[in-house]
Amino acid sequence: MAQDSSRPDFWDSRYAAGVTPWDARGAPPMLEAWIAAHPDRLQGARVLVPGCGSGYEVRCFARAGCEVLAIDFSDAALQAAQRELGDLAHLARKGDFFGFEGDDVPFDFIYERALLCALPRRVWTDWGRRVAALLPAGALLAGFFYFDDNAKGPPFGTDAGALRALLDPGFVRIEDRIVPAEQCLPMFAGKERWQLWRRRSSTPGEAPPGSPRASEQADGSH
Repeated sequence: MAQDSSRPDFWDSRYAAGVTPWDARGAPPMLEAWIAAHPDRLQGARVLVPGCGSGYEVRCFARAGCEVLAIDFSDAALQAAQRELGDLAHLARKGDFFGFEGDDVPFDFIYERALLCALPRRVWTDWGRRVAALLPAGALLAGFFYFDDNAKGPPFGTDAGALRALLDPGFVRIEDRIVPAEQCLPMFAGKERWQLWRRRSSTPGEAPPGSPRASEQADGSH
């Protein structure tokens, strides 16, 4: 099997072999509860679901009145999403998070679920810059983050300081909750956190999130 998880053939080979331990077979209960509790915040919002996998969450956002775009660069993952979504299959299309067409209009909300932890750590700074580029001031990055100190992956774990360094100073964290183990897949049990980050207004001298200077600014501001 392919070994570089930054490439689509890594994921295509695992779907083909039926090796998909990250597939939750449904939307996370914490996400469903959050959507139900914030109907006004999501009505009409333009939502991006990158690395959508089987796309269970897409239906949740669509039912909440969102304009949803789900993307995945793996053909096998995209096919799984379109099968799962049925009449909403048109909301999922092939695309690479780091450079897909049709991203000229800013998003209001980016949903994170097992994309960051699926990527090798060497590209995490690119992930931080990308979410900042796609979200205007006041927009939200929300979802589930995997916290672990494991050397190998995927999944590749992070910690509070490393994640803050990727997102500061462009974002401020406004929610942080541990995910109950019974709601997690075995591979994530006890190590997932639900977090909500709001995009700050750009300020003079702000370094791009994920850059070395951004990390220095984050270390000096907490």
